[in-house]
Amino acid sequence: MIPLVDLTAQYHSIKKEIDEAVLSTLESGHFILGPAVTKFEESIASYLGVDFGVGLASGTDALVLALRALNIGAGDEVIIPAYTFFATAGTVMSVGAKPIFVDVDPQSYQIDVSKIEEAITSNTKAIIPVHLYGHPAEMNPILKIASEYGLKVIEDNAQGFGAEYLGKKTGSFGDIGCLSFFPTKNLGAFGDAGMVVTNDPALAERMRMLRTHGWKKKYYSEEVGYNSRIDALQAAILQAKLPYLDSWNEKRRELAQRYSEKLGSTLVIPIEREWGRHVYHLYIVRSAKREELQAFLKQKGIAAEVYYPLPPHLATPCRKFGYKEGDFPHAELAALETFALPLYPELTLSQQDEVIAAVQAFVK
Repeated sequence: MIPLVDLTAQYHSIKKEIDEAVLSTLESGHFILGPAVTKFEESIASYLGVDFGVGLASGTDALVLALRALNIGAGDEVIIPAYTFFATAGTVMSVGAKPIFVDVDPQSYQIDVSKIEEAITSNTKAIIPVHLYGHPAEMNPILKIASEYGLKVIEDNAQGFGAEYLGKKTGSFGDIGCLSFFPTKNLGAFGDAGMVVTNDPALAERMRMLRTHGWKKKYYSEEVGYNSRIDALQAAILQAKLPYLDSWNEKRRELAQRYSEKLGSTLVIPIEREWGRHVYHLYIVRSAKREELQAFLKQKGIAAEVYYPLPPHLATPCRKFGYKEGDFPHAELAALETFALPLYPELTLSQQDEVIAAVQAFVK
């Protein structure tokens, strides 16, 4: 069986470092916040070239706290892409705001910057570009529009950690960047974990309060917050993994290039815009015969997963907004045709050849 991702293989590749990080944390007695968390927050901020990192319980919480820190709530609107993981929309709704969807570029799957302006109303407060699948969104036009209309920018960088736009790391452009360290991410924890990053000290302080019940001083809540803190154990594991991230991302790029060379004439393959550096969190291809091809690969012992079968504007929680099929055709077609092939740094060339041969056999 060739899985979509093999987390065990990655663990065994740096087992000594991971085991030492775990043991060190267990012996320290610091399990919530503490030195390991502070060190990891500083390391991530340094890697992205920003001033502050605030470790949280998940990438979803990162979006919620970012919205809360920017005082976005009831009556406000937030512009998001119509093709993304539901959390991008769900977190907007969870703070009482309304997601306003914009269709995506049919090749990169990033928000179509030419359609953002027409979605802005007097209630619009922010734009959330999503660096989906590891390809950067086109940030300069987004930042220009945000500046012209007085909007905040929250980067959903859950899938793009290590990606670059014009040579600068994604997650470092907006007012706040949101990260996920879910186990399957390019930098993955051994459980749930996330982070918000920013250059604004006031926003960093607000998000630190929000992650711990609205406290500045312990037990003295200044507002209603959350219990959303990255575990010291996860921070230590991620700290041990971080030095390997760039080489892992480079390996993903090499494998993706190899897929593209071999499959470019048989499937619609991912693109990389000239201004971007893709880190291939997922290697997404598309076919009008997706279900048949998935079934064929499954028979051969090869995993192929759909990300995502339903665009968020058509999900049950968004029905109340009146969106319907046909509103965002590029997002809807992508949801019907796209799927991921196995891709992770430890994937061997022989395994990849097996996947390539199976796809080619189906097409023939």
